[in-house]
Amino acid sequence: MSVTDQAALEAAIRTYQDPYLSKDLFALGAVSSLNVDAQGKVSLALTMPYPCAGIQGAMVQLLSNALEDVDGVDSVDITVSVSVQAHQCPRDVPAVAGVKNIIAVASGKGGVGKSTTSINLALALAQEGARVGILDADIYGPSVGLMLGIPEGTRPKTEDDKFFIPIEKHGIQAMSMAFLVDEKTPMVWRGPMVSGAVQQLLMQTKWGDLDYLVVDMPPGTGDIQLTLSQRVPVTGSIIVTTPQDLALLDCKKGIEMFRKVEIPVLGVVENMSVHICSHCGHEDDLFGSGGGEKIAAEYQAELLAKMPLHRTIREQTDSGFPTVIAAPDSEIALRYRDVARKVSAIVADRISGQQTTFPEIVFS
Repeated sequence: MSVTDQAALEAAIRTYQDPYLSKDLFALGAVSSLNVDAQGKVSLALTMPYPCAGIQGAMVQLLSNALEDVDGVDSVDITVSVSVQAHQCPRDVPAVAGVKNIIAVASGKGGVGKSTTSINLALALAQEGARVGILDADIYGPSVGLMLGIPEGTRPKTEDDKFFIPIEKHGIQAMSMAFLVDEKTPMVWRGPMVSGAVQQLLMQTKWGDLDYLVVDMPPGTGDIQLTLSQRVPVTGSIIVTTPQDLALLDCKKGIEMFRKVEIPVLGVVENMSVHICSHCGHEDDLFGSGGGEKIAAEYQAELLAKMPLHRTIREQTDSGFPTVIAAPDSEIALRYRDVARKVSAIVADRISGQQTTFPEIVFS
């Protein structure tokens, strides 16, 4: 093929813009190789910087159509893989063995659906093709085990009497204080003891080569939040709120805390944004409206999603099969999958530092 045809192939590939990073695949450095043989067969290998199984089929189809329109192209073969890069903490904080990125899911107050968001985000990241774990950092009220359907009394195995082996369920790794004590045992501990326990759970768990570790934070801005923020290489945080004015007030405090410790806020999830009647489908703004947009705009953060208040979300989570697992094709599950792609794309963009690489195009 001629030089003109080479330029045409590049131009065809550039017609596809990543929907989450608004860049073409060359600008993303996602084109690993591009080969054309004498029979006009184009072989394109892509390495995406974030897990994107949910849009992979559409991406391959659009690229195939664009390349097949180039003169001289007889057939197209496209392969897609994912390579998630590890976060490099700018502060002098040791990395967590076996973990590339840590995403803290926090809220200024309790009862806004933070744990539900954490669980469904972790499961959605796994469905998008990532290796994922979740740490329940709420020592006083751990709920991750219940939400994952892990039977009461389940205990993690240990290795060399030094490390816990995380419990696997629904394709993700999990660790929680609930796995170490009886569920009726109250944790009557002061702040320093709780912070130390969270650090031990994090550092003394043998995580298995995770792309993302989702940390379900306790509500508020206390000892645990400061400990994790200052002593753990957190990649970024997600703030969960409801449209209610009181929740928004506390949400601002949570964002300000992360800003002070120089942890980026990746986005805001607005839960209970609208109530959907389980009988007639009527929608009602029980807790107000527009709060998530206001917070996101004020702090230059992205509004990741507006999740409805729906009975099935509670029922599925309480049963140990969160929505992403129980109803993977439902609108709510698809919203969580979209949040997972948004968050992982934002993380990839921050890590890459907008570095651009171009592959060598080989003609044979």
